[in-house]
Amino acid sequence: MSVPHHHTSDRPRRTLLRASGLAGLVMAGSAVATGSAQAAPSRATAVLKVGTVAELRALNTQPLDDDTQVLLSGYHTPGDGGAMTLRWNKKSKDTHNGGTVIAPADNRPGRWHQLHTGTLDFRTFGHFGTDHPADAALDAMIDDPTVHRIEAHTDLHFTRRHLFNRSHIELDFGGHRMTTDTIEKNTHDNPFGAVLSFRGTVTDTVHTHTLGAAMPDLSDLFEVGDSGKFSVGQWWAVEINALSGKYEKEIQRLVQVTEVVDAEHIRVNYQIGWDLAAGRTLTWTRIEPVDRAHVRNLVFEGWGEDEMTGSHPVSYEYAVRCDVSGIEAVGTFWPVVMRRWCTYYRTEQCSLTNPKSVTYGGAGYLTQQIYCLYGHVEDCHTSNARHLNDFTASAYCYVTNCHGDGDDEGPFVTHGQFEHDLVYTGNSGLMTFANSGAAWGGRAKRITVRRHACSWFVARVKITDLTLEDVLVIGKKSLSGSGMLWVNADGVQLRGCTASGPLIISQASTLSARPNVIADSSFSFAPGAEITQASVAAPVTLARTALNGVDAAVFNGTGPLVLDQCVLTGSKDTAPVSLAHQDITVDGGELRDTGLKLASAKDQRLRIDGTRLGGTNKDGALLSRTGAGRTVDWRLTGLDSTAPEGTAHVLVTDGTNRYRTTGSTFTGGRLELRPAAFTGSGSHLLHSGCVEDGTERTALPDEGDRVSHTAATLRF
Repeated sequence: MSVPHHHTSDRPRRTLLRASGLAGLVMAGSAVATGSAQAAPSRATAVLKVGTVAELRALNTQPLDDDTQVLLSGYHTPGDGGAMTLRWNKKSKDTHNGGTVIAPADNRPGRWHQLHTGTLDFRTFGHFGTDHPADAALDAMIDDPTVHRIEAHTDLHFTRRHLFNRSHIELDFGGHRMTTDTIEKNTHDNPFGAVLSFRGTVTDTVHTHTLGAAMPDLSDLFEVGDSGKFSVGQWWAVEINALSGKYEKEIQRLVQVTEVVDAEHIRVNYQIGWDLAAGRTLTWTRIEPVDRAHVRNLVFEGWGEDEMTGSHPVSYEYAVRCDVSGIEAVGTFWPVVMRRWCTYYRTEQCSLTNPKSVTYGGAGYLTQQIYCLYGHVEDCHTSNARHLNDFTASAYCYVTNCHGDGDDEGPFVTHGQFEHDLVYTGNSGLMTFANSGAAWGGRAKRITVRRHACSWFVARVKITDLTLEDVLVIGKKSLSGSGMLWVNADGVQLRGCTASGPLIISQASTLSARPNVIADSSFSFAPGAEITQASVAAPVTLARTALNGVDAAVFNGTGPLVLDQCVLTGSKDTAPVSLAHQDITVDGGELRDTGLKLASAKDQRLRIDGTRLGGTNKDGALLSRTGAGRTVDWRLTGLDSTAPEGTAHVLVTDGTNRYRTTGSTFTGGRLELRPAAFTGSGSHLLHSGCVEDGTERTALPDEGDRVSHTAATLRF
């Protein structure tokens, strides 16, 4: 291939270029560049070879034509990684930034513009370490709309807190360090003052409408009054007016319009989680969100000691589809990844070790998510931090394979501002839900936790339809009160759970339609433990569950209680289990060295069928009651009770009693059913079809119209 012939008028220019020391000058037309046999263009393009940026800036650009190109071998030295290709624009007056725009050293007219395919590298701005701040280079690359990917191949230093509204950009730091010592001060109470902050644009388009009809749970059809103000594809921040508390708002979400249904209704990409009454007011603010701005593969070294001086890497507000991955952080103050008003995102393979504070509100988190939707946090880890994952007023999010050690401050939390439909799978670390106070509502709904291990699990306030599967709670000496599993009896369901400390059941809400069931589980207790609190008015069922160490334990609830095939184990020298529930059913199972004492101030009914009782307790009675001014209905069928000498299988001394025992076997021990307990017209006693083997009848009323205890009873 031959080089196209040049006019003789080009000879002086070629002479000047050679005089500048630019070896390897190539004059080539586009026909040569493409390998085409077509005729060359009327003007050729010069391609120069230059060693460094300093040489490039010192170059005599006077004889250069527009579009002259330079192959730069390095930034400071050839081969240092800062190689790039640049194009000369003799009319450009763009500001010199040392990377995408390079001016001659004497600032003569014209600029060198870096040619790239959309991927830029901090080395092409002269940054090869932490000696000099890289803030200006970062701004230059982000501000260039032709850039879609920014890479770091060395450690970098930053001294400013950057705020961008840029979309479609990826920052990949390649696993290198970011240092931030001497970073500029933050503003007060501002977890969004990260080194890399992305924020969408909040427009001045605001629409407010008061609901004329109720909106049911899971509705995605919104009454807006005038749907003509909305268009499919738009993003809006929608917020409902508060209830009694300052922040009690069931809806605070960044949503997208998917359909204009009719003149008054739109459909959005979100199904609400709470029933809304007519008369509630929704405020819609149109948002131009940041879209697909990702940050990846960063080792972040925090600096500073407090909210003003402390540093942290990433924050998002009004953002969609913005992912974060591979951040390894140490010594941060505010959350490593802070999000608010975000939808569709992933935070994965991130970690935080030893943040600056675990006591200052909002500090010391790996990630906090406020008003977020459709998020997934996965494969993350914290050590000695406050929270690994915090959801506030968020919905339809997933947390997978995340682990927190040194977890006394609680790796997994929700704030209690009407979170709903959250799923946690395969995680470890202390967990508390909706525990931040009544001002935010103290509510959450439809949270599922599977295969979780922790030292403390508390979901005691208004948590509706909580589901726990294979949750392991093991206490530790360093954390007082650890080992507990505390749940709200509002549709709570546990399967295969274990707690070394107490199981505590309380009730703070009544929204659920599903039963409260704890099954196939095992719990241990300290003496005098309160298993159900007095607030529990809803039915509670424990099925195939072991309750260990129920020494003087109390069930103080009032609603129906079912113990189905459960095993309760106590100690011979402690009091039996005390129950205040008004309707108690014990179906099968076993009581070992404990018993049931009916202790309500109101009438009670105890139904036992096919249960084994054995051993003794401090009271010397396996089944007994307290209080005289009430009625107890005893329905005992198929008991198999074995007691040592002196221990009563059944001890009834006073009050009004309706007693029926059939088909039961009593071995050893005694029966004490005192006449004073069966005197009123509301009392009766039927003890029939039973076997008594070595059992002493220490007291029984005389038989009569309402008393029968000899017929078809075998005594040995």
